[in-house]
Amino acid sequence: MSARRTLRKAVAAVAIGVVVALAGASAAHADTVRDYQYWLTDYGFTTAWNTSKGKGVTVAVIDTGVNGNVAELRGVVKGGTDVSGLGTPDGQTPVGDDDTHGTMVASLLAGRGTGAGNGVIGVAPEADLLAVSVAFGTDTGATKSNDDQIAEAVRWAVDNGADIINMSLTRNTPDWPESWDDAFMYAFENDVVVVAAAGNRGSGTSQVGAPATIPGVLAVAGVDREQNASLDASSQGITLAVAAPSEKLVGVLPDGSYAVWDGTSGAAPLVSGLVALIRSEYPDLDAANVIQRLIETADPHGHEVPSPLYGWGIIDPVPALTATVEPVTENPLGSLAEWITLHRRADAPVSTDPAEEQEIVPIADPPPPMDVDAQTLLPTPWTLAYITLPLSLVAGFGTLAALLGIGAARHTRRMARKHEL
Repeated sequence: MSARRTLRKAVAAVAIGVVVALAGASAAHADTVRDYQYWLTDYGFTTAWNTSKGKGVTVAVIDTGVNGNVAELRGVVKGGTDVSGLGTPDGQTPVGDDDTHGTMVASLLAGRGTGAGNGVIGVAPEADLLAVSVAFGTDTGATKSNDDQIAEAVRWAVDNGADIINMSLTRNTPDWPESWDDAFMYAFENDVVVVAAAGNRGSGTSQVGAPATIPGVLAVAGVDREQNASLDASSQGITLAVAAPSEKLVGVLPDGSYAVWDGTSGAAPLVSGLVALIRSEYPDLDAANVIQRLIETADPHGHEVPSPLYGWGIIDPVPALTATVEPVTENPLGSLAEWITLHRRADAPVSTDPAEEQEIVPIADPPPPMDVDAQTLLPTPWTLAYITLPLSLVAGFGTLAALLGIGAARHTRRMARKHEL
């Protein structure tokens, strides 16, 4: 099922790919569900839990709403809001065109299971969640545009204690509105790690879109069960940070049933959950060094990093929590502030203070590019100095000598005629 969403003026989408009902998996027989969660053992999350389970970390899920009443999420959602005008104040009423999406994302991130070895358990099973409901689509009846909802949601998440923001959505364009500049800067200035899905080729996202293109955002690509870049359930691009499983993921639906789905919408919460494990284990690390620890310990999968397929590599939870990583002084994924200075400068207000004005000294335009075939026909500095100028001097002297010779010859003939007379 495609989960593409159309904005009122641009395109936005939850980054989900294919969803199918999980046959044979009901609440009464949920052990089948746990068997589907291959990433827990294949990627070492179960081992990583010996070090950290995300306790004390709060993750905001900006999505279509999270139903905290399903068994796996009871007591997990500690707060929430609705920015669409359609949901409930706690953000737990699903809204928008695909109202199952947010609950599935939340279950992958911080699900508690339904018992020992049963149900969906998230990669950060002791982290807390904030549910921020957003209504994607053109005819949802939302009171604000999708862009405005996102900007408001990010600010609310920061103000309400989020350590991490998960955004399993894409605008389907690499650019973003200016309202997002302030919202995301607010998150970065308050030391929040923002995680965003890259999007899916299978859902029509041929290139990584915002917010995964925003400098400083931790953009997540997807891989298949064999840890190869997913062709349909992931987009590729130069802004990717890391890759995580994006195929055959099992999540909880708002009615408590289960579904297997593909897409970077599922890869993103797996990364957000790992970030929660890191922030729990290293509470004194700032966001830049949390991100550094994540990308520095990722498996490059035989590629030079960063690569457009895997970013800095495929997540590796155990070394992410235990390896020695050199500290950094700035976000290794770039600076949104610098980007704004460079790309929004045309819109910057012009100062009227003469003391702040700088004299602009005009320079001559550079010469137009020269056609390669014409270069051998035109003089160069070398030919002017060593060939053209000497030849010109020789030619000049030769011409003068010739003129003097002609004049002398004429004078001799005139004198000869006088003597004859």
